[in-house]
Amino acid sequence: MFTGIVQATGSVVRISATAIEVALTGDLRRSLAVGGSIAVNGVCLTAREVGASSFSADVSRETLSRTTFGTLRAGMAANLELPLTADRGFDGHWVLGHVDAVGRIRSLHREKEAWTLIVSFPPAGHRYVVDKGSIAVDGISLTPFDVREDSFRCAIIPETFEKTCLRERRADDPVNLEYDILAKYVERMMRDVRAY
Repeated sequence: MFTGIVQATGSVVRISATAIEVALTGDLRRSLAVGGSIAVNGVCLTAREVGASSFSADVSRETLSRTTFGTLRAGMAANLELPLTADRGFDGHWVLGHVDAVGRIRSLHREKEAWTLIVSFPPAGHRYVVDKGSIAVDGISLTPFDVREDSFRCAIIPETFEKTCLRERRADDPVNLEYDILAKYVERMMRDVRAY
């Protein structure tokens, strides 16, 4: 489980139909072990190899078809986060690293000292996007507002803009979306209750 608080950005070294290699530095390199989990742009992966300056992970056909991984190229930046541990404070929100949908950036524009991000998403996800709730965008824990049938806005503080890949994103770029897991569990429980 993750929190959506990006710990570092890495860069894609290579990606194929079956694997991805990502360059990483600093604390993440020292903390990641073979078999360990790491979120890359909000996608939970298992490290297959960990080298001095990069790690590689297997990528399934399902991951390529349901995430933005099919659009990644060598040199592109990627948000990275290691899983939550008992000794790390819980910030952000519960993020599983299981992408629900691919959205698109409609706009990312500066407003005084911060930025406003507008993201479009598939209409089927509308029931999970709640005003002032939680959503992960490329693995970043954000708070949506001005939620519409197919889009939402998020305020981006300077810390988030500078420490994540948002600084490299442009209008029409695809982004991985993970809806709040609590909403999905509540929906499932209500469906089960109605069945009785």
